[in-house]
Amino acid sequence: MMFWYGHGMNGWGWFVMSLSTVLFWALIITVGVLLFRALARPTPPVGGHSSWQKPPPGSGPEQILAERYARGEIDDEEYHRRLATLRGSPTDPAKPPVA
Repeated sequence: MMFWYGHGMNGWGWFVMSLSTVLFWALIITVGVLLFRALARPTPPVGGHSSWQKPPPGSGPEQILAERYARGEIDDEEYHRRLATLRGSPTDPAKPPVA
């Protein structure tokens, strides 16, 4: 009986109702996605590495240098020269240290 003879909602009423329905479902979907992402996030292992902790012992400068050598970014001579520099020994491993 409400819609007979033109009584009821006009064009703006339909527009506001449609917009509020779309916004309601967008809100529900956004909350669902955020909840899923929060619950599906992997937890770091006990004693694991996080950004505020000290890095594990194998990820120091010597490890990075070894990875670069393994990838072929530096050659054999440069690897040994830089490794000697990191360890505090003379730059040329073939020369004896000057006393």
